[in-house]
Amino acid sequence: MTAMGMRHVYGPVFSRRLGRSLGLDLVPFKTCTYDCIYCQLGRTTNLTSHREEYVPLDEVLAETERKLTAGPAPEFISLAGSGEPTLHSRIGELIAGIKRMSRIPVAVITNGSLLWQHEVQEELMAADVVMPSLDAGDANLFRLVNRPVKEIEFERMVEGLAGFRRRYAGKVWLEVMVLAGMTGLPREVEKIAELVRVIGPDRVHFNTVSRPPAEEFAEAVSAARMRSLARLLPGEVEVVSENGGVQTGAGEDPEVSDDEILALVSRRPCTVQGVADGLRLHPHQAAKRLERLTRDGRVRPVRRELLTFYESVGEK
Repeated sequence: MTAMGMRHVYGPVFSRRLGRSLGLDLVPFKTCTYDCIYCQLGRTTNLTSHREEYVPLDEVLAETERKLTAGPAPEFISLAGSGEPTLHSRIGELIAGIKRMSRIPVAVITNGSLLWQHEVQEELMAADVVMPSLDAGDANLFRLVNRPVKEIEFERMVEGLAGFRRRYAGKVWLEVMVLAGMTGLPREVEKIAELVRVIGPDRVHFNTVSRPPAEEFAEAVSAARMRSLARLLPGEVEVVSENGGVQTGAGEDPEVSDDEILALVSRRPCTVQGVADGLRLHPHQAAKRLERLTRDGRVRPVRRELLTFYESVGEK
């Protein structure tokens, strides 16, 4: 359980795309329609397209109200967390409930895999910003990079993104994640660009790996190559990976110090989830803190079998 006894609400944390964002976690850890090779939280443990009320709606609303009352006010309330938020069958009611208690804009960070379903489209209509993903320009690379549950077909997913954009009055910010030697090639970005023209988002966030991925072979594209590839995409394009990631101290849980994290990983190497469980942080907060400590040279990621562990620098 996180600070203030929160089970489903975390932050505010600093987001490269949303600023200070209060996060709402709507599904259990790594419950998702995809098993993306680049995911910072590791492999998906519950690969599913089944929608249900994974966490109680009333609990999420109560925690959200308590957090907003305690302050400070975030710039966004984001429905994201450690899985696919549109798998929650009452996400539309949640958005409506948030709108009744606050004027803070609501963003839904989704992989977009279920937007072909009419009911999912309807439930997201009241959100201010919807941020889906498009990580490949064809079905083969889609299966390689996103490793979707078998019910999710590439053509259906793309049609869902385009159909939702036609109906939705809010902002659509499309994230395109590219990987070295796979999708981070001119011919592959050109394929993605054709689909971006069909979908018609308000903005494209062009990104690459910035934290240890689920699979070692998911490698980052260089900053220079990202700038070059971004010119192939239509419309307003922002190269997110150039923004420098997490700002020091921004949105961090003041109840957990760097020394506590370092003490934990010096006793034994830990995964992101291990740090989160050990210090009662949300996995996203743990990932951001570990990213900064890695950048500062105080911890280092080590790959062991299928998992990425963090150990303090100086550990043998």
